[in-house]
Amino acid sequence: MSSAVFFPQDIIIKKRDGQTLTRDEIEFFARGVVNGQFADYQATALLMAIFLKGMTAQETAWLTDAMMRSGDVIDLRDLPGAKVDKHSTGGVGDKVSLILAPLAAACGVLVPMMSGRGLGHTGGTLDKLESIPGFRVQLDVPEFRAILQKVGMAMIGQTPKVVPADRKLYALRDVTGTVECIQLICASIMSKKLAEGIDSLVLDVKFGKGAFMKKKEDALALARAMVAVGKAGGKPVRALLTAMNQPLGRCAGHTTEVIESIECLKGRGPADLMEVTYALTGHMLILAGAAKDEADARKKMEAAIADGRALEKFRAMCVAQGGDPRVVDNYTILPTAKRIYAVTAPAGASSFVSEVDALKCGHAIMALGGGRAAVTDKVDHAVGIADLIKIGEPVAPGTRLCTLHVNDDAKAARAEALVREAIKFSPTAPQQEPLVQDLIS
Repeated sequence: MSSAVFFPQDIIIKKRDGQTLTRDEIEFFARGVVNGQFADYQATALLMAIFLKGMTAQETAWLTDAMMRSGDVIDLRDLPGAKVDKHSTGGVGDKVSLILAPLAAACGVLVPMMSGRGLGHTGGTLDKLESIPGFRVQLDVPEFRAILQKVGMAMIGQTPKVVPADRKLYALRDVTGTVECIQLICASIMSKKLAEGIDSLVLDVKFGKGAFMKKKEDALALARAMVAVGKAGGKPVRALLTAMNQPLGRCAGHTTEVIESIECLKGRGPADLMEVTYALTGHMLILAGAAKDEADARKKMEAAIADGRALEKFRAMCVAQGGDPRVVDNYTILPTAKRIYAVTAPAGASSFVSEVDALKCGHAIMALGGGRAAVTDKVDHAVGIADLIKIGEPVAPGTRLCTLHVNDDAKAARAEALVREAIKFSPTAPQQEPLVQDLIS
């Protein structure tokens, strides 16, 4: 990093006036956020200026690099094999990582995965893993490396020394109305991923009602920005645009999603969830040189599920990270709700399901106590939705729409109301939108 010294207010004014910042100015900012030379109110002013005036692709690449190098960068070059990770921008019922990591590892790819916690209506991979009794996500780097070498995959939380600038800036963005800025989202995601020591990266950029990006054009802009930053950092990145208007799979929550993920690894997964999982994992295999093309990758992935290798990788990860491996065969070991009851279609329900609003389903999980309104909130791992009906499926009065896993009757009533709002019916079968829509590389 440059040792140039600037005055924060000069950098703020320059960006406020719509000018392009230099690499030295951006590095001074990222370093100053961590060491205190940029006070919180000054950092916030610059974030707002960036939000309003934007950044060039070059500025975004420099910011990503400066944030990445604000702390430790993990070096995995001595571990044999291609290191590839996947990142999703988040959605409802998106448990792809829990299936994808063991599946890719079973096909010979090393998967060093640093994941996040859920916030708002989207679930977090770490929270789902922590519903497995004893599972440890806060590992130090030597332990992370050792598990990666032994199992071929490790799924952990961000360590305090990796990308400290992002932790600070994310907290400021969260409370100052500067979250929805494509360049800042890009720098936040890519700085963390590039600090993991990966060789390449696959991105799942979601759009629709249950996604962070509601409009496809915004998701496309973010995907292009992240692929460009990867290229600037010398790392091949592929991004898939996937639809998130209805929840992915038939379960949402924590325990319910872990069970569904294990069922996928046993070859019994829902078609939509497996379609997205195969698409993303397939590109990981191609980038790692473990498959020639998508058809070859699909054949290898299906074989790894059919012969049990992918499931065994999940079990081995549980053992290595302190989780109870018996969950693979006995789901009652997971946190279990006090009551499970079916939500059925009302008297006026007509022929087909026309909508299952992912955002409202996410809010139903929050109403049950399975989500976070603030980072410090505790989540109830046992509650959730299972057996969820999908768009296009036939329905009649009394048809089961889903089952709710509940610990509190008052919360359950609110969640049921939200689920009923989420699911709409029509006399004719609706047009189905494709799940996987674009590849940016």
